[in-house]
Amino acid sequence: MTGLVLLAAGASTRLGEPKQALAYQGETLLQRAMQAALTSACQPVVVVLGANSPKLLPQLEGLPVKVALNPAWEEGMASSIRCGLSKLLELMPEASGVVFMVCDQPYVEASLLNSLIQVKQERSKKIVASAYQETVGTPALFDKTYFPELLALQGQEGAKKVLFRHKEDVASVGFPAGAVDIDTKEDYTSLLRSVPGS
Repeated sequence: MTGLVLLAAGASTRLGEPKQALAYQGETLLQRAMQAALTSACQPVVVVLGANSPKLLPQLEGLPVKVALNPAWEEGMASSIRCGLSKLLELMPEASGVVFMVCDQPYVEASLLNSLIQVKQERSKKIVASAYQETVGTPALFDKTYFPELLALQGQEGAKKVLFRHKEDVASVGFPAGAVDIDTKEDYTSLLRSVPGS
């Protein structure tokens, strides 16, 4: 079984407010990401919170997700990867893989997450990443073979480091809309303008 870890612990310093709480099409970005995760084939779903967790926790009430609070979120992305994967393995030690996703890519859908799993099953690759803007990145699926490397990441290192270290073991799924992510107020304004009627 493939679990999913949603990385949502950052402080959104470039934005100036928690990006997880930004509204888009009637939901927050965190709620949109949760919807995609929970309607996918991934089980269980773990959400990593850190900065602003008291404000964000109410958004998860009643949802069948497990929350992992990352006290070391200021260290960077690596701490959230370690925190989320450790929680996933606590819940499901026999997990065969993990999908990492972030909540600032508003166009992620369950179908994309399912495609990652399907491609991994169909091809003899142990990493399947989303392809956009001539690169690969999140959402990305890693086989359990790479759990030790993911748990050894430090500081600002993301899962991309493991991905690039093993390029020969990477398959990709096209996700052009993955290029849209929300890091600044300008990004958010552009996102809202892209919606008819907004």
